[in-house]
Amino acid sequence: MCCGWSFSWQPILWVRSGRGCGLTWVSWSLTSSSSRSLLKARELSVAPWVHARAGKTKAQLAGGVILGVALWLRHDPQTTNLLYLELGDKPAPNTFYVGIYILIAVGAVMMFVGFLGCYGAIQESQCLLGTFFTCLVILFACEVAAGIWGFVNKDQIAKDVKQFYDQALQQAVVDDDANNAKAVVKTFHETLDCCGSSTLTGLTTSVLKNNLCPSGSNIISNLLKKDCHQKIDDLFSGKLYLIGIAAIVVAVIMIFEMILSMVLCCGIRNSSVY
Repeated sequence: MCCGWSFSWQPILWVRSGRGCGLTWVSWSLTSSSSRSLLKARELSVAPWVHARAGKTKAQLAGGVILGVALWLRHDPQTTNLLYLELGDKPAPNTFYVGIYILIAVGAVMMFVGFLGCYGAIQESQCLLGTFFTCLVILFACEVAAGIWGFVNKDQIAKDVKQFYDQALQQAVVDDDANNAKAVVKTFHETLDCCGSSTLTGLTTSVLKNNLCPSGSNIISNLLKKDCHQKIDDLFSGKLYLIGIAAIVVAVIMIFEMILSMVLCCGIRNSSVY
């Protein structure tokens, strides 16, 4: 009966047990080693419920963190303003989004896997807990792969964006009718609050004359702004650094979850002995 009580008397152990609000509890009076063995078996029936709540919370928390960070990076105004640009028929390099899409997938699947682990613990199913562990291993491998990819390509991502900006800058200065190139350059300048490039000093003066910088014809104000190459490096290095921190935190949580699932699985297996 829900939230009811049943009483039984044994020579070596007095047990008062009940199932109330989804949780089994016992009160006992220990008199021998055999009673302690029986008590251990009863305690193991309570443990899955406790571990289920902890496992569910941590897995969903980790998945929510990585999904939230990935979605924020995907829809961040600075990156979207720059990476959605087109110079003629050539789109801006969007290699940066490859790692973001991997993180979005990992975060979404991880939240679902959290429910799987919780259900497996409640049902005391070694099969479901083993599946939960396998999914965590796969997600952990994907996250490590995304981290390695980001570390290897962090310089190349910024380099591709800088080359795209330089091409637009050259077209905007050389051709007065290159309205598309001018729009691209202005978007870079307004988004990053920069003006020109130190590697193209000959073109920077022309940029100032053509009012392509955020401050318009205010030459002194524009000269004090950082060059766009430095701003591009700062933007993407900061984003990738944030991704790295989130990945490390989630990786630690995932390792803890894998250990917890194996301990719980072994506990369920051993409980059948008593």
